Amino acid sequence: MMLSLLALVQEEAAHGGGDVSPFAVNFGIFFWTWVVFIALLFLLKKFAFPAILKVTEEREQVIARQLDEAQKANTEAKALLDENRKLLAQARTQAQTLVADAKAAADKERTAAIAKTRHEQDELLARARRDISAERDKALVELRREAVDLSLAAASKLIGQRLDSGADRALVESYLASLEKAK
Repeated sequence: MMLSLLALVQEEAAHGGGDVSPFAVNFGIFFWTWVVFIALLFLLKKFAFPAILKVTEEREQVIARQLDEAQKANTEAKALLDENRKLLAQARTQAQTLVADAKAAADKERTAAIAKTRHEQDELLARARRDISAERDKALVELRREAVDLSLAAASKLIGQRLDSGADRALVESYLASLEKAK
């Protein structure tokens, strides 16, 4: 197109025989320039602009769709983050509850073990006291019997006869019992 205009300018210069100036107005070139411009504008409007406009609109739709998807993904990510935070807080609460329960169970077990040990200790002490008391009573009974036997032996030597009857024995035991009460 430019070449044809350049060729027209050269042809005009050759036919006119005058000086060609870039500032000289040539109405023939002026007219054909406008004709070519309008024809080119018509062709662009008919064929090129609709295709350019279609591609631009498709690109705009793609960008809008991608923005919507990005917004949805962002919303989902925020929801998942909130859910994860809630789950983490819940897990921490459960862990603290489990630790507190474990501590309470350990304290309860320790208290139960201490109580059991004290109970066993008290039982052992009571049994030892019973055994000591039974042995003391047994020793006292044995001591009384020995004392009665010694007393009867001493009395029989003094009296000169053998004191062995049950009545004599009862008499000495009652005397020893009265001595024990007097203490």
